[in-house]
Amino acid sequence: MSALLSVENLSIEFRTRGGTVRAIENVSLQLETGESLGLVGESGSGKSVLSFAILGIQDAAARITQGTMRFAGQDMLARRGEAMKTLRGRELAMIFQNPRVALNPIRQAGHQIEDVLRRHTDLKGAALRARAIECLAEVRIPDPERRFAAYPFELSGGMCQRVMIAIALACRPRLLIADEPTTGLDATTQAAIMRLIRDLGREKGMATLLITHDLGLAREFCERLAVMHAGHIVEQGPTETLFRASAHPYTEQLVRATPVGQDRLENLAAIPGNLPDLRRVDLPHCRFAERCQRGDAACASPLPRHALTTAHLVACHRPRLEAAA
Repeated sequence: MSALLSVENLSIEFRTRGGTVRAIENVSLQLETGESLGLVGESGSGKSVLSFAILGIQDAAARITQGTMRFAGQDMLARRGEAMKTLRGRELAMIFQNPRVALNPIRQAGHQIEDVLRRHTDLKGAALRARAIECLAEVRIPDPERRFAAYPFELSGGMCQRVMIAIALACRPRLLIADEPTTGLDATTQAAIMRLIRDLGREKGMATLLITHDLGLAREFCERLAVMHAGHIVEQGPTETLFRASAHPYTEQLVRATPVGQDRLENLAAIPGNLPDLRRVDLPHCRFAERCQRGDAACASPLPRHALTTAHLVACHRPRLEAAA
């Protein structure tokens, strides 16, 4: 059976006044029905660029130079205009980073849910309103009838995020992309939001792509991880495998920099160096090479893809092979 989402050898570049930015290069990943996949890496590594490409909402300066994207067997790159708009919201949905920015500040929360339902369903009148209130109740918003009429500025950050989730899930999509869904929320609200996304995914058989720089959050809520660095997917595998036996040096350093990956505070270590300038004409094949302590002359060659197991993949000339044990 084919994957719900399949991305193969995708490359995306941006034409800017400062030069061409090779933001995504040869990215491949798959997501099965009902699965939760965490896309992790430092800020600026290309996670959001990839998610926007999947939804077909990339910046006007972006250009897909190669690769394929298929969703439920459909060629996503062949869909344009209305065909893509029909898919978004109904089959594919996204929770954006900042709900106060994403929500319309002068439109009531319930009406924003109705907008999505009106676009993708035949509901009208009282039935439309009833379904919007039901959506608010599904995301555990208390007194949903009253909150239907609330404006975003009248709601807390956590409530605004729940409204965003209600909008995203209104048409029961098959794939939810959650882009840093807990940004700016306190720890208690973060945990509640993530449990809500996980529980709703399980109830509805919905696949979830969680985009985050927080490896600890991804460990708690995702079955598999795909690690991204400077536009490359450098390692993919089951979450606990990547924590216990990561093969790529970047993944190892991410784990060492994550509090939940360490049993002692003194074991935490920052990742040295910075992401490379993706406008460079001399950008190395391995974009981590200049930060890597295991690198050698072989790292100047095109990146290989090693399958340490059927589920554990790494793009590195010098992977830690004992990770396959």
